[in-house]
Amino acid sequence: MTSTFQIGGSLTINRLGYGAMQITGPGVWGPPRDPAEALRVLKRLPQLGINFIDTADSYGPDVSEQLIREALHPYDGLLIATKAGFTRSGPNMWHVNCRPEHLIAQAHKSRRQLGVEQIALWQLHRIDSRVPRAEQFGAVKQLLDEGVIAHAGLSEVSVEDIKQASQVFRVATVQNAYNMAERHSDDVVDYCEANGIGFIPYYPLGGGGELARSAKLAKIAREKGATAGQVALAWLLKRSPVMLPIPGTSKVAHLEENAAAAGIELTDAEFAALGS
Repeated sequence: MTSTFQIGGSLTINRLGYGAMQITGPGVWGPPRDPAEALRVLKRLPQLGINFIDTADSYGPDVSEQLIREALHPYDGLLIATKAGFTRSGPNMWHVNCRPEHLIAQAHKSRRQLGVEQIALWQLHRIDSRVPRAEQFGAVKQLLDEGVIAHAGLSEVSVEDIKQASQVFRVATVQNAYNMAERHSDDVVDYCEANGIGFIPYYPLGGGGELARSAKLAKIAREKGATAGQVALAWLLKRSPVMLPIPGTSKVAHLEENAAAAGIELTDAEFAALGS
């Protein structure tokens, strides 16, 4: 199994990354309950071989990007990806806003907050149904053309959405909810694999609900001396060579457990049994 992937055909990362939403406060709002532990998590990432970090301007808002800069700037060997397209009004409150002026302003803000001249990967957090797609995609192209961002991606999209956006700019990544129990994006994964687009499955462990009740998953985990979560991540990595899981956590011990999933190899039979 190939352990690396090239974002946009040029930026090589290890396929098991880290999602930085949980280093914020409750409801993805405000600072974390334990800022020192959040910084320890971030500083542990490169030591574990994790060099792909996914965040967003709306995580906090701003808190996640600021903590990443505090812990890891100048990001030697790391790819920091961020997103825009949501505004926040309180804990667990999310409002889509993909007006071109908002997207462009937020990309510049993220660049300043992360302390970079160019954002390596910037993603449209959602497609806004209230704004013409041509305007949203045009804003992404403008950011690419002006060098504010190097590569661009999409989130929560269909194959048709990807095709439409690809007429305006090169889509480097797609980020949809996906895990062993939530497979509605199977066709998107296959399309991404056929076209060299990185697929970033957010919610890769499904919150532990249905996965935690899987007897097959528990059995294979016992046989491998692993946790159910580790096997679920190994399943994602085997699902496609373009799969880039980003499990998140605010605890170092949990981070280390997730990172160990990169070393778990499933047989074809195990993979098939878990996916059936």
